[in-house]
Amino acid sequence: MEFGTIGSVVGITVICYLAAVAVKATPLDNKWLPVICGVLGGILGVVGMRVIPDYPAGDYITAIAVGIVSGLAATGSNQVFKQLKNKTEEDKA
Repeated sequence: MEFGTIGSVVGITVICYLAAVAVKATPLDNKWLPVICGVLGGILGVVGMRVIPDYPAGDYITAIAVGIVSGLAATGSNQVFKQLKNKTEEDKA
């Protein structure tokens, strides 16, 4: 896996994270964030397969799976950040 390949997957994760931040600003319940990020990631995975020459998938099922995992990684990274922030605040108290 070359840097360009990893970069395209990271790009999907960043776009999904930004979408999650935008959705958090709406009255929509936060429980839908993983679903939204997963679906958006799947869509971006297919777009990436069609547009990016070195995308790490050669068929639609794999492209959707790579996109979904990348989208869900956005919500996971947000949770890691929140847990670390809470742990730091607990240590100070």
